[in-house]
Amino acid sequence: MKLIIGLGNPGTQYQNTWHNAGFLAIDEIKNNDQVGFSEFKNNKKMRAEITEKNDITGKIILAKPQTFMNNSGQSVKTLMNFYKIKLSDVWIIHDDIDLPLGKIRISKNASAGGHKGIQSIIDELASQEFIRFRIGIASEKQRLVPTESYVLQKIDKEDKIIINESIKKILSAIELGLMEEIEQVMNQFN
Repeated sequence: MKLIIGLGNPGTQYQNTWHNAGFLAIDEIKNNDQVGFSEFKNNKKMRAEITEKNDITGKIILAKPQTFMNNSGQSVKTLMNFYKIKLSDVWIIHDDIDLPLGKIRISKNASAGGHKGIQSIIDELASQEFIRFRIGIASEKQRLVPTESYVLQKIDKEDKIIINESIKKILSAIELGLMEEIEQVMNQFN
Protein backbone atom coordinates (compact mmCIF):
# COMPACT_ATOMS: atom_id res chain seq x y z
CA MET A 1 0.00 0.00 0.00
CA LYS A 2 1.26 3.48 -0.90
CA LEU A 3 0.02 6.82 0.39
CA ILE A 4 0.93 9.49 -2.16
CA ILE A 5 0.31 13.01 -0.90
CA GLY A 6 0.56 16.24 -2.84
CA LEU A 7 1.12 19.35 -0.75
CA GLY A 8 -0.63 22.65 -1.37
CA ASN A 9 -3.11 25.11 0.05
CA PRO A 10 -6.87 24.60 -0.21
CA GLY A 11 -9.07 27.20 -1.85
CA THR A 12 -9.51 28.63 -5.31
CA GLN A 13 -7.28 31.63 -4.57
CA TYR A 14 -4.31 29.23 -4.34
CA GLN A 15 -5.02 27.18 -7.47
CA ASN A 16 -2.13 27.19 -9.93
CA THR A 17 0.31 28.80 -7.51
CA TRP A 18 3.87 27.60 -7.05
CA HIS A 19 3.13 26.26 -3.58
CA ASN A 20 0.40 24.03 -5.05
CA ALA A 21 2.75 22.08 -7.34
CA GLY A 22 2.04 18.99 -5.20
CA PHE A 23 -1.71 19.34 -5.77
CA LEU A 24 -1.09 19.77 -9.52
CA ALA A 25 0.96 16.55 -9.59
CA ILE A 26 -1.65 14.56 -7.64
CA ASP A 27 -4.39 15.78 -9.98
CA GLU A 28 -2.28 14.69 -12.94
CA ILE A 29 -1.75 11.21 -11.47
CA LYS A 30 -5.50 10.82 -11.02
CA ASN A 31 -6.36 12.26 -14.42
CA ASN A 32 -3.76 10.16 -16.29
CA ASP A 33 -5.01 6.94 -14.80
CA GLN A 34 -7.24 5.23 -17.35
CA VAL A 35 -9.14 3.18 -14.78
CA GLY A 36 -9.27 3.03 -11.07
CA PHE A 37 -9.26 6.40 -9.37
CA SER A 38 -12.65 7.97 -8.83
CA GLU A 39 -13.22 11.66 -8.14
CA PHE A 40 -11.63 13.07 -5.00
CA LYS A 41 -13.86 13.05 -1.94
CA ASN A 42 -13.36 15.55 0.86
CA ASN A 43 -12.92 13.58 4.08
CA LYS A 44 -13.31 16.02 6.97
CA LYS A 45 -12.01 13.51 9.54
CA MET A 46 -8.79 13.02 7.53
CA ARG A 47 -8.65 16.72 6.65
CA ALA A 48 -7.91 15.74 3.05
CA GLU A 49 -9.36 15.10 -0.36
CA ILE A 50 -8.84 11.40 -1.03
CA THR A 51 -9.19 8.89 -3.83
CA GLU A 52 -7.86 5.33 -3.93
CA LYS A 53 -7.60 2.27 -6.12
CA ASN A 54 -6.23 -1.25 -6.12
CA ASP A 55 -3.94 -2.44 -8.90
CA ILE A 56 -1.24 -5.07 -9.39
CA THR A 57 1.13 -3.18 -7.08
CA GLY A 58 -1.47 -3.03 -4.26
CA LYS A 59 -3.60 -0.24 -2.88
CA ILE A 60 -2.71 3.32 -3.85
CA ILE A 61 -4.19 6.26 -1.96
CA LEU A 62 -3.89 9.78 -3.37
CA ALA A 63 -4.45 12.65 -0.96
CA LYS A 64 -4.45 16.43 -0.95
CA PRO A 65 -4.40 17.77 2.63
CA GLN A 66 -7.03 20.43 3.24
CA THR A 67 -5.09 21.95 6.09
CA PHE A 68 -2.97 24.84 4.98
CA MET A 69 0.59 24.05 3.88
CA ASN A 70 2.18 24.85 7.24
CA ASN A 71 -0.11 22.32 8.97
CA SER A 72 0.20 19.49 6.42
CA GLY A 73 1.58 17.13 9.05
CA GLN A 74 -1.77 16.98 10.86
CA SER A 75 -3.49 15.47 7.84
CA VAL A 76 -0.55 13.21 6.94
CA LYS A 77 -0.41 11.75 10.46
CA THR A 78 -4.18 11.14 10.51
CA LEU A 79 -4.03 9.42 7.10
CA MET A 80 -1.08 7.26 8.13
CA ASN A 81 -2.78 6.15 11.34
CA PHE A 82 -6.10 5.43 9.65
CA TYR A 83 -4.60 3.36 6.82
CA LYS A 84 -1.86 1.88 9.08
CA ILE A 85 0.86 2.81 6.61
CA LYS A 86 4.56 2.62 7.41
CA LEU A 87 6.80 5.64 6.81
CA SER A 88 8.58 4.12 3.81
CA ASP A 89 5.22 3.88 2.03
CA VAL A 90 4.45 7.58 2.48
CA TRP A 91 5.42 9.57 -0.62
CA ILE A 92 5.15 13.36 -0.51
CA ILE A 93 5.13 15.54 -3.65
CA HIS A 94 5.91 19.23 -3.10
CA ASP A 95 7.45 22.39 -4.51
CA ASP A 96 11.09 23.16 -3.76
CA ILE A 97 12.42 26.71 -3.97
CA ASP A 98 16.02 25.40 -3.73
CA LEU A 99 15.74 23.48 -7.02
CA PRO A 100 15.82 25.24 -10.39
CA LEU A 101 12.58 25.38 -12.34
CA GLY A 102 12.25 22.21 -14.40
CA LYS A 103 14.36 20.02 -12.12
CA ILE A 104 13.03 17.25 -9.90
CA ARG A 105 14.70 15.45 -7.04
CA ILE A 106 13.69 12.36 -5.12
CA SER A 107 14.94 12.09 -1.58
CA LYS A 108 14.58 9.88 1.45
CA ASN A 109 15.31 10.76 5.06
CA ALA A 110 16.06 14.39 4.23
CA SER A 111 15.60 17.51 6.33
CA ALA A 112 12.85 20.00 5.55
CA GLY A 113 15.33 22.43 4.02
CA GLY A 114 13.18 25.37 5.11
CA HIS A 115 9.93 24.00 3.61
CA LYS A 116 7.31 24.60 6.31
CA GLY A 117 4.89 21.96 4.99
CA ILE A 118 7.61 19.31 5.15
CA GLN A 119 8.71 20.55 8.58
CA SER A 120 5.12 20.14 9.79
CA ILE A 121 5.13 16.52 8.57
CA ILE A 122 8.50 15.81 10.20
CA ASP A 123 7.28 17.35 13.47
CA GLU A 124 3.99 15.40 13.50
CA LEU A 125 5.58 12.06 12.54
CA ALA A 126 8.72 12.61 14.65
CA SER A 127 10.66 11.33 11.65
CA GLN A 128 11.88 12.31 8.22
CA GLU A 129 12.04 8.70 6.96
CA PHE A 130 9.48 9.23 4.19
CA ILE A 131 10.04 9.64 0.45
CA ARG A 132 9.88 13.09 -1.14
CA PHE A 133 9.35 13.96 -4.79
CA ARG A 134 10.50 17.58 -5.08
CA ILE A 135 9.51 19.87 -7.95
CA GLY A 136 11.92 22.74 -8.60
CA ILE A 137 10.30 26.17 -8.76
CA ALA A 138 13.29 28.55 -8.48
CA SER A 139 13.52 31.04 -11.34
CA GLU A 140 14.88 34.49 -12.11
CA LYS A 141 11.45 35.94 -11.24
CA GLN A 142 11.68 34.42 -7.78
CA ARG A 143 14.66 36.58 -6.91
CA LEU A 144 12.57 39.73 -7.34
CA VAL A 145 10.19 39.07 -4.42
CA PRO A 146 10.38 37.48 -0.96
CA THR A 147 10.02 33.69 -1.01
CA GLU A 148 6.78 33.83 1.01
CA SER A 149 5.21 36.00 -1.70
CA TYR A 150 6.69 34.12 -4.66
CA VAL A 151 5.34 30.69 -3.66
CA LEU A 152 1.80 32.12 -3.53
CA GLN A 153 2.00 33.75 -6.97
CA LYS A 154 0.14 32.24 -9.92
CA ILE A 155 2.29 30.26 -12.34
CA ASP A 156 2.36 32.07 -15.69
CA LYS A 157 1.74 30.26 -19.01
CA GLU A 158 5.42 30.03 -19.91
CA ASP A 159 6.43 28.52 -16.58
CA LYS A 160 3.35 26.26 -16.52
CA ILE A 161 4.76 24.41 -19.55
CA ILE A 162 7.97 23.75 -17.59
CA ILE A 163 6.08 22.69 -14.44
CA ASN A 164 3.97 20.30 -16.51
CA GLU A 165 7.17 18.69 -17.85
CA SER A 166 8.46 18.34 -14.27
CA ILE A 167 5.19 16.71 -13.26
CA LYS A 168 5.50 14.23 -16.16
CA LYS A 169 8.95 13.26 -14.81
CA ILE A 170 7.46 12.84 -11.32
CA LEU A 171 4.70 10.60 -12.74
CA SER A 172 7.29 8.43 -14.50
CA ALA A 173 9.34 8.20 -11.30
CA ILE A 174 6.28 7.20 -9.28
CA GLU A 175 5.27 4.55 -11.82
CA LEU A 176 8.77 3.08 -11.64
CA GLY A 177 8.79 3.38 -7.84
CA LEU A 178 5.66 1.27 -7.58
CA MET A 179 7.55 -1.60 -9.23
CA GLU A 180 11.19 -1.07 -8.23
CA GLU A 181 13.13 -0.13 -5.11
CA ILE A 182 13.09 3.61 -4.47
CA GLU A 183 16.91 3.74 -4.55
CA GLN A 184 16.85 2.57 -8.18
CA VAL A 185 14.32 5.32 -8.97
CA MET A 186 16.52 7.88 -7.25
CA ASN A 187 19.54 6.73 -9.27
CA GLN A 188 17.61 7.07 -12.52
CA PHE A 189 15.88 10.41 -11.92
CA ASN A 190 18.27 12.40 -9.68
